[in-house]
Amino acid sequence: MALWSAVLIGIVQGLFMFLPVSSTAHMTLTQHYLNRSGAETLPPDHPEMIFVYLVAHLGTLVSIVVVFWPSLWRFSLNVLQSVPAPSKVNSGLWWKLFWFGMFTVLVTGVVGLSLRAFAEEIFARTGTIAVTLTLTGVLLFWSDKLSRRVRGLRDIGWKTAGFIGLAQAIAFAPGISRSAMTMTAGLFAGLKRRWVAEYSFFVAIPTICAISLVYGIELYRAGQWLEHISLLTLAMVFVVSALVGIVALWLVIKLLYKAQLKVFAFYVWGLAVALLLFW
Repeated sequence: MALWSAVLIGIVQGLFMFLPVSSTAHMTLTQHYLNRSGAETLPPDHPEMIFVYLVAHLGTLVSIVVVFWPSLWRFSLNVLQSVPAPSKVNSGLWWKLFWFGMFTVLVTGVVGLSLRAFAEEIFARTGTIAVTLTLTGVLLFWSDKLSRRVRGLRDIGWKTAGFIGLAQAIAFAPGISRSAMTMTAGLFAGLKRRWVAEYSFFVAIPTICAISLVYGIELYRAGQWLEHISLLTLAMVFVVSALVGIVALWLVIKLLYKAQLKVFAFYVWGLAVALLLFW
């Protein structure tokens, strides 16, 4: 794989992992572009190409840690301090939030992995991606019209956690954005926009790690490792996705707080029309 292809993949993953416009759809379209342009790249279902995508996803984890470092550090300390006495009033909240987050990831894993084969086969078609992009836009536009959200962290329960996990699982389909689904699910559940952002991207950390582990095991069993892709290429994908992801995540948080996610709704609608007309 040429370095410029690695840079492009890193930019696409870092940018669209956090912008609520479906990173999977844009990565699929990027792969089509690379194939049609004659670039030196592997088929999207090749084990080494999947490994490149995993590295790009892991790069976006760095973005989450950098942007949310103060909150993430406070949350981690409070959870660790609450382990000896999780039932105490002062520590109970953090302990419960930890398990709610794990439940969200569990629901995502059970539902998402069950639907993965179907989603990859059916929803990877250009026409279907246009439809799912349109639905993503509807959710984003609708979420900005919601009244002021009033529920805080103490109002998160098993139902809310499961609902967000289910929404995140649906994002296995190309064209359905993970960040859009989790943020709008939190908003529809009544959570304040600040907590929607933090919960959405906090649960992304174990979710990405779990998905990377599953795919990593599959790649290990396939027995094909770095025959066509250099370590420099992987490093480039990782660094670029992390740096671009920091900027993209900061932007989407600002727009979420201001109830301006409809900006992305118009984008995905335009992209859906372009796919149907020109792709």
